[in-house]
Amino acid sequence: MPRPEPMPGYGQLLQRCYRGLAGAVRSCTDCGWELSRRSWAENASLACSETLLCLLCAIGWTWLRRAASGCLFRPFGEWCNLQPKDAAKMPESAWKLLFYTLSWSYGAYLLFFTEYPFFHDPPSVFYGWEKGMDVPTDIGIAYLLQGSFYGHSIYATVYMDAWRRDSVVMLIHHVVTLTLIVFSYAFRFHNVGILVLFLHDISDVQLEFTKLNVYFKHRGGIYHRLNDVISNLGCLTFSISWFWFRLYWFPLKVLYATCHSSLQSVPDVPFYFFFNALLLALTLLNLYWFLYIVLFVAKVLTGQMQEVNDVREYDVEESKKTTGPQKAGELQLPKSWKEGNHLKNGLIKDKRL
Repeated sequence: MPRPEPMPGYGQLLQRCYRGLAGAVRSCTDCGWELSRRSWAENASLACSETLLCLLCAIGWTWLRRAASGCLFRPFGEWCNLQPKDAAKMPESAWKLLFYTLSWSYGAYLLFFTEYPFFHDPPSVFYGWEKGMDVPTDIGIAYLLQGSFYGHSIYATVYMDAWRRDSVVMLIHHVVTLTLIVFSYAFRFHNVGILVLFLHDISDVQLEFTKLNVYFKHRGGIYHRLNDVISNLGCLTFSISWFWFRLYWFPLKVLYATCHSSLQSVPDVPFYFFFNALLLALTLLNLYWFLYIVLFVAKVLTGQMQEVNDVREYDVEESKKTTGPQKAGELQLPKSWKEGNHLKNGLIKDKRL
């Protein structure tokens, strides 16, 4: 097996990925629908029983969430005497924290406590690739958990979660992720899939944990400083981990492996452009949300926000509240920007006068 390749810098990433993509375009003389259809027929391996099992598990996640919310999370929120608004949001965050902690821990186990070298040697995800190859049971379990959960999440975003201004973007994210999971499994790119999921789940763990501390900060009519301190620290670690895992390690490990290293190991890798386009879309979504994180940090540093009061993005109902009349010559910004209430996957602070 080749020696692990040193992780590239951003310059090498752009140069080699561009070279790989340009070379693939030049060599693809019959690209189009017919080639896609033929590649799917020759390389995809996805049984109807596997699809049905994933669908049943997605229904199971939905049932389990309803049961956990009704029998555990909501009663616990009432017992803690949370504020009504926080009590309504708490079950969603508790459910997501439970799942993402489980999924990230299992991903960490696969990458650091087994013989899989994918994290330390990302190009190895394509070593020995063959169409229709067997998927190891431990990786197959991870794919079943993640694929079914994101199928459930598409339904939950529309029918169960509080509808927010960025919910459409979140739906796009879930669809892109589910598509990547299904296609990477069908084409046996499961090794790189495990790496992608691991690098993304850690931010969700920190986000939901921080949100819960925000909700529990005011309970029983009493201010709890410990939860306030934890939520502030969570904000800091969440911002750092988002950049480090999703905007540093993800492109330098995953995109480098899929755009450049894949062609070195499998010159005729199927659906090369399709997978890289989806991974690039995921990168752009991560960058889109990171801009709001930067906006939040800037407001904190400039003293425009005084108290962590809510997390992620304000609800649509709140956005309908009107602001005062616009002054002459004043630039009319969205109300959420004025109050510090627009941040996806970040923390929100309301300005208290």
